[in-house]
Amino acid sequence: MERLASHTTPAVSQDAEPTNDPRRWIALITMLSGAFMNLLDVSIANVALPSLRADLGASFSAVQWLLAGYTLAFAALLITGGRLGDMFGRKRLFLIGMIGFAVASALCGAAPTPGVLVGARILQGAAGALMVPQVLATIQVTFAPAERIKALGAFGATAGLGTVSGPLLGGLLIQADLFGWGWRSIFFINVAIAAIAVPIAFLVVRESRNIQGSRLDLPGVVLVTAGLLLFIYPIVQGRENDWPLWGWLMMAAGVLVLAFFGWYESRRKSPLVPMTLFGRRSFTAGVLTGLAFFGGIASFFLVLTFYLQYGLGFTPLRAGLTTLPFSIGVGVLSVAATKLAPKLGRTTVMIGAVVMALGIGGVIYTIGEYGPRVESWQLIPAMAIAGAGMGLVVAPLADIILAGVDRRDAGSASGVINTAYQVGNALGIAILGSIFVSLLGSQVSPAVDHVAPQIRAAITVPAAQDAAIAGFEACLYDRVTADDTAVVPASCASAGPTPGLAEVGAEARERVFGGATQRTLGWQLGLLLVTLLLMTALPRGKGVHAGPPSA
Repeated sequence: MERLASHTTPAVSQDAEPTNDPRRWIALITMLSGAFMNLLDVSIANVALPSLRADLGASFSAVQWLLAGYTLAFAALLITGGRLGDMFGRKRLFLIGMIGFAVASALCGAAPTPGVLVGARILQGAAGALMVPQVLATIQVTFAPAERIKALGAFGATAGLGTVSGPLLGGLLIQADLFGWGWRSIFFINVAIAAIAVPIAFLVVRESRNIQGSRLDLPGVVLVTAGLLLFIYPIVQGRENDWPLWGWLMMAAGVLVLAFFGWYESRRKSPLVPMTLFGRRSFTAGVLTGLAFFGGIASFFLVLTFYLQYGLGFTPLRAGLTTLPFSIGVGVLSVAATKLAPKLGRTTVMIGAVVMALGIGGVIYTIGEYGPRVESWQLIPAMAIAGAGMGLVVAPLADIILAGVDRRDAGSASGVINTAYQVGNALGIAILGSIFVSLLGSQVSPAVDHVAPQIRAAITVPAAQDAAIAGFEACLYDRVTADDTAVVPASCASAGPTPGLAEVGAEARERVFGGATQRTLGWQLGLLLVTLLLMTALPRGKGVHAGPPSA
């Protein structure tokens, strides 16, 4: 294993400033491919759920665990993965994580049963937790301060592309049906990426570690993992179980365990997470800002996916193409942010939050203006603006959080940052997802009132019109609020098809999803306002600041 880390490149001592390694940009691109794989797999599985269920006969609970198992394993082990990189070498842990991710992906693609697939997804999440923290940590210790914001800009662009390209790439792969693999190709693609990236990373990534970190804080690992699992599990599963009392008790217990973890770590000489990190205003305020911001990003795409695919009836590929302008906006403005941030400091991320709010406001306006017949091209300007806002936030925010962090603790800091982002994702999806689902039911009556004249026109017997409208409303309500959209509600099956009402039903469904989407995005604007207020606590300083060398 020692040869795996040091065969081609010497280790970087944390007592020294980063050197201008001529291969550092190739190394960065290679490591970003790992971050891209992870972000892609957070969203790409959603696209494959219908064909996956049909092929494997997976139950609805198995589908839930297919998504939740990955998130739980990834979020719970990020901090530990970051510290292991500090101690045993970030290149080494990145390679182990990427190889493990590829092996788990191959198991997912070859899974013969739902149980095997869920287990492989959990392994994927665990491997991702070893791989992902090493990316930010390596940027921190490899790039000199003047270049670091550019490297973080590339990281930000990758984050944006990975976050939103899952539906598009998943739709393309499933539609292409490569080699007859169907949904399995969304997992096999990771094997191909790793087969290219691992040998390159082995050759060009420079090893770095905390030369003072000789022991792993095992009690700390147990405490932080248990605390995160207790807190995140009920968030991920809460809505599906109608927010039971045990879920709230688990979250409370998780908070207590994490608080005890903080107290315990403050007394350790070699802690898993140095509590001195939170003594820095830039780190604490930046982590809280990232938690709120990424909660909004994850829920934005959840709601938009439901609207486009279930409300408007878009195919996964068309829905992915509709979100493509967001990715382009992220990529372009991430580059621009590398030039603005050294001059404007925290003002860059604040401008980004405002721009993203304008983009989301544009989506709300477009849905309201064009009604249930909105087309993809009509959403392009608002999606591009929202993506531009994200591009202005991600890279400068990461730089602000890492500013002043001791390079020997870069892995721990990266683990905390990524954990905060994942907790934010889970909270955003749980809270705003629940708001969206509850709003679906409330939009049924207004939608039915709007199409009632068309129903009356289709029913020639006046005495049967009121009953037809009531049955139509009951069917529509049960359809849009069902947990499993593949099951036809009894209220719809008993009513039977009514000639001339197919288009009316589609319009009513589109109005229900459109109204719920507009109102949920209104709540997201409120979350962005909270994010903007948190940004005011970030340091005002301009430019990029290096962390002090370790003593």
